[in-house]
Amino acid sequence: MALFRNTREGAPFAGNGDGRRAITRRGLFKGIGATTAVAVVAASLDGCKNASNGSGDPVVVDSESADYVIDPNTNENKFSYDESSLSPTHTWNIALGSVLRPGGGDTWIPVTTAGSSANPPVKASALAITTGKLVEVVSEPHTKDADNVVIYEACCSDSVYAWVEINLLDRGWHLYAARFSDGALTGDISTLWEASADYDPPQIACSDSRVFWLVMPNATGGKSTEHSFCYAWKAGGSSADAIVESAGRFGAPLAVSDDVLTLVPRVKGDKGTYYGITAYDLSDGCKQLDQLILPASVKPLSAVRMGDKFAFSIEANYASGGLLGNMGSYIGSADGPFVALSREPSAQIAGKGSRYFIKSSSSYFVVDTDKRSYSILAATNRSLDYGEYPSSVGTTSRFVTFCTVKAEDTGYPSTVVVRAFDL
Repeated sequence: MALFRNTREGAPFAGNGDGRRAITRRGLFKGIGATTAVAVVAASLDGCKNASNGSGDPVVVDSESADYVIDPNTNENKFSYDESSLSPTHTWNIALGSVLRPGGGDTWIPVTTAGSSANPPVKASALAITTGKLVEVVSEPHTKDADNVVIYEACCSDSVYAWVEINLLDRGWHLYAARFSDGALTGDISTLWEASADYDPPQIACSDSRVFWLVMPNATGGKSTEHSFCYAWKAGGSSADAIVESAGRFGAPLAVSDDVLTLVPRVKGDKGTYYGITAYDLSDGCKQLDQLILPASVKPLSAVRMGDKFAFSIEANYASGGLLGNMGSYIGSADGPFVALSREPSAQIAGKGSRYFIKSSSSYFVVDTDKRSYSILAATNRSLDYGEYPSSVGTTSRFVTFCTVKAEDTGYPSTVVVRAFDL
């Protein structure tokens, strides 16, 4: 009889002898039973280190106070245009259907690759960015006795690998992780979480030997009014910690940069719908470093802490909220000022020092806030209309992009091109 721990109350309870399982209201940690798998037990949510209270005021500033890269009204340059262009340090062609994900290491980048047959349709892989070596890490789903399960998402650093598997019929999912070295899993596979379709598949991030993930109720499911949580697990550990609680769904994916975790929990729940872009110091017990509370109802597409500033994007225009209620990408802090690029954003922001890579349409604006200049990084020739996407987020020494490219003779998609730019 399997033993489970209720992650809400911290009280253990047992599975039923007839094969049915007692399911917690948020998920459960499960022992697989195989010798290559171990269970992870959640710490009680009573020990959650950060509740999403939000003690500050929303940041509402006038649009006239923005430091615009390009004037949104006249389209005139406010920053000088730099005609020089970056050249990739490495360029690799990999298999069609490969999708790169943001990674947390210097050597390996997580990739989901197409299977060689319909079963399995997706594999979890990793790309060595300095050599172009693409290796299969998880060749088939780890979930047992489930013919309809596929690999859904993957993430890694240079020392830990995590992936999500989802059941295509009932939409239930599992989150697994293991130590990772030289392109392969090492040691036991740990089951970090399991949930039904009432909860979205988790957004995940890896940094050093740690895995972070969000557990959020489905917006239209039966648990939609429940709180959301961010959890952390260290490779080899037998327990996971609930580190941040949000009174509702988080407003953007999580991001790790410079040993700082950036989350966007719901805040000021008694005042209305507010999201707080919040930085937590991973080197100091996830202590809150800074928070920027957005105007009412404004939700970011992405957000990450870079140095002492937040780099975030707003993908819609709101009827109120001043500057930060307008579509665009912003660099600044709660005290301001904000560098603003009034272009429709489509991906997370990355860069190094005062240089920021901001994707808009098929290309990138490369904005240097110190030099008050910008340049354009164009997409690879013959890439599909949406251009290149980054597999980098936050501060990085190497900016990596990928895109699907059409064959010159047929016009059909033929390969995935990966480019790496040393910064």
